[in-house]
Amino acid sequence: MTFVPAIADQRFVLDHVVGLNEIAAHERFAAASADTVEAVLEGIGAFAQGEWAPLALAGDRVGARWTPEGVVMPEGYRAAYQAYVAGGWGTIGVDERWGGQGLPFVIQAAVLETLGTANMGFALAPILSVGAIEALAHHGTPEQQATYLPKLATGEWTGTMNLTEPQAGSDVGALRTTATPRGDGTYLISGTKIFISFGDHDLADNIVHLVLARTPDAPAGTRGISLFLVPKVRLDGTPNDVRAMSIEHKLGLHASPTCVLSFGDHGDCVGELIGPEYGGIRAMFTMMNNARLNVGVQGVQVAEGATQKAAAYARDRIQGARDGAPAAIVEHADVRRMLLRMKAQTMAARALVYYSCGQVDRATLGDAKARERLEMMTPLAKAHATDIGNEVASLGVQVHGGMGYVEETGAAQFFRDARITPIYEGTNGIQAADLVGRKLALANGGAFADLIADLRRDARHPALVRLVDACAAVGRRLQGASADDRQAASYPFLTMLSVASCGWLMERQAAVPAADAVKRAVCAFYLDQIVPEALGLEAAASASAAVLYALPAGAF
Repeated sequence: MTFVPAIADQRFVLDHVVGLNEIAAHERFAAASADTVEAVLEGIGAFAQGEWAPLALAGDRVGARWTPEGVVMPEGYRAAYQAYVAGGWGTIGVDERWGGQGLPFVIQAAVLETLGTANMGFALAPILSVGAIEALAHHGTPEQQATYLPKLATGEWTGTMNLTEPQAGSDVGALRTTATPRGDGTYLISGTKIFISFGDHDLADNIVHLVLARTPDAPAGTRGISLFLVPKVRLDGTPNDVRAMSIEHKLGLHASPTCVLSFGDHGDCVGELIGPEYGGIRAMFTMMNNARLNVGVQGVQVAEGATQKAAAYARDRIQGARDGAPAAIVEHADVRRMLLRMKAQTMAARALVYYSCGQVDRATLGDAKARERLEMMTPLAKAHATDIGNEVASLGVQVHGGMGYVEETGAAQFFRDARITPIYEGTNGIQAADLVGRKLALANGGAFADLIADLRRDARHPALVRLVDACAAVGRRLQGASADDRQAASYPFLTMLSVASCGWLMERQAAVPAADAVKRAVCAFYLDQIVPEALGLEAAASASAAVLYALPAGAF
């Protein structure tokens, strides 16, 4: 695998997009000195190159394997995971109270980006643990936090989210898993969950499952859902009646076991309530919002990896001629167009996701406006970054030509791995629905207005100015539109607003005196060629739902 950690661009974005120096000026994040951040980025880069990247091919070709005794990871994975634990890489963004290093969330995102670019499927294990840590840190009891958070922080134990059931899909309110009180403050858990990433494996000695379930006589729908902590192995060392019934045979991410989990086959699966009874949805969104940003990070991971591989191939592959001499395909205009687009989209996605993660840290410091901005940016970061990941991975196959369509080059792995990212943790259509259904109305429309004001104040490129104006006009129309019309316009509007936000962040980077010629050229390409494309979505974002319902269902 071709992999070089993107340290220079990560650091540039942290400094000039996130404003890390402002965040580190607060006592809460004082540990994030320039030297520390540099050491973290370089250290995780060296670790990922040496330990995780070499396993990526085996992870794809061999994959995780189900056995009656549990899921077995490919050879070398357990040792590489234990090296991750020993290196303390899981502790980066965890509060010092739980054995973490207390660094900003955005630094943790950069660590996950590097790990996932090296080995995307493998990196899902720590990503899921981050969500479990967030849920317990916000909703767990002091006893639960003291018991579980230190081991989740180091990675000695891993965590999962158990939301989806066979009959429910994205309709969480239709779940049927039950939690029956035992009379001692604990509950017997019974039910089946599907699509559970790293729901079982042999990397760590325990897995902490966070499970949505219903208590007896709970109200129907989402109001009756509670969240439970269900370890694979109880604290006394005995099994907890949780088993992996199977793992999915997937298009990609073969190094990430996606499990069907059965709880309580023998009536002896014990769990603890996290937060209040019926507080499951609130706790779930703590996990989900965190996970959505980290899925946006996955979009950056796959885009960076695919771009590096395509560029390396294009420099080495001799085909055709230029100026009468044999030439590498990187010399041909169309290949350069694709590579430049890949690089521009990757940089834009990184800027969008890191900026959003930086709002997490600012909100942690008590900045109410940052909390509103985070709410606005989360659907953009999750959806648009993963759309970019898919586009860039597809272009990577195209750069390789016919060799990209065969598995030997590895270009197809990025393409296959990327495809799940617009689907899980809330499909990108759900992100668009959230944008027009909730986020446009946030703070009585003030959060959207503030974002538009920032974009409008800073925009200089003519195409970006026009796009920001178009976003403002469409957003105002949707704020007063019917629910159906908002939904019909949601996806093209999300893309328009995402590209406008990316254009804003790219233009900001190009204006930094420290930006080199490559950075300026890539930003110029984004503003000149990608931003104008988004203007073409205004018609779709302005159309009524009647267009989509003109045909009867049977006509599709």
